[in-house]
Amino acid sequence: MYAIVEIAGQQFKVEAGAEIFVPRLSEDKGANVEFSKVLLVANDADIKVGAPVVEGVVVKATVLEEVKADKVLVFKKKRRKGYQKLNGHRQKLTKIVINEIA
Repeated sequence: MYAIVEIAGQQFKVEAGAEIFVPRLSEDKGANVEFSKVLLVANDADIKVGAPVVEGVVVKATVLEEVKADKVLVFKKKRRKGYQKLNGHRQKLTKIVINEIA
């Protein structure tokens, strides 16, 4: 069984027991969270697609930790002008484990 759920404006395919990285959530480590914006639920051959969400389905998860993603380098250059600029950025992520799709 899996579901497509919207978390912080992004869509994720989740299954029970899966650990995923999502954009930073405000909850503390160890907190239980529920996501009610479930767009699709599939159980073997039975597929339910919401319009826009599937009613009565909730994805329950637990926050494991706060982490930073790999560094993304932004390099700007204008040719023949001697202009070069290098910036780095590390996005903050939250690692969650999916407990169940109810």
